[in-house]
Amino acid sequence: MTHEPDCPPPYLALAHAMADAAASVIRPHFRKRVVVDAKADSSPVTIADRDAEATMRRMIEAQYPNHGIRGEEFGACRTDAEWVWVLDPIDGTKSFISGSLAFGTQIALLHRGKPVLGMINQPITGERWFGIGSSATLNEEPIRTSEKTALGEAILYTSALEQFDRARHERFDALTAKVRFTRISHDCYAAGLLALGGIDLLVESNVFDYDILPQMPIILAAGGIVTDWDGQPLADATRYDTVLMAANADLHRAAVKILSRLG
Repeated sequence: MTHEPDCPPPYLALAHAMADAAASVIRPHFRKRVVVDAKADSSPVTIADRDAEATMRRMIEAQYPNHGIRGEEFGACRTDAEWVWVLDPIDGTKSFISGSLAFGTQIALLHRGKPVLGMINQPITGERWFGIGSSATLNEEPIRTSEKTALGEAILYTSALEQFDRARHERFDALTAKVRFTRISHDCYAAGLLALGGIDLLVESNVFDYDILPQMPIILAAGGIVTDWDGQPLADATRYDTVLMAANADLHRAAVKILSRLG
């Protein structure tokens, strides 16, 4: 029997309320000529990113001031708390500012360092992926990952090739040579498609906790597997060198054989 994490219903309600509030902030800026600033790492940020995260943080502080927060735009506080929220107001800012729908707001809730709740919310289309325990849904309808087991039939996605160093790029290229086809630059939307069964493998490199932790409960509850490229579980960290998400054990095993440093 699958153990359901003890996540109080008010916390679930807050996650949905934050997603609604962030969407209300983001929508008026979509496909408008917003000012784009560069952060210290040269990645882009807009008023929509900042205001959406600020709104969610205020909601957490108002209801649960003892909870921790780890956010992309405004950093971390109380990260040693029992409950810690991880916020990515716009995962895929480059998609957002270019008018693409391949972005979303991501929310995770960690209990003693383990992600027990995950959400991907697309503010424009109204699609909301949600994962907790053994339940994964898209707009409250149950979803499952793909049942494909042959690597040659698999569809592979990644968010950004520029995040790969040379050695990892070579391993990724070796994997692309084995799959049916590969697509790039779908950001968090790709994780939603993996949970929905539309794609089969999602490979990332050099990503942050706020990129990945909201996706993990959704993928796992939908029947998928999430590890690093060596097939090892992801640790409680703020950055991940490699991430592999697979629809099932057979595809995961085949991908690790190619991507692993020991492969």
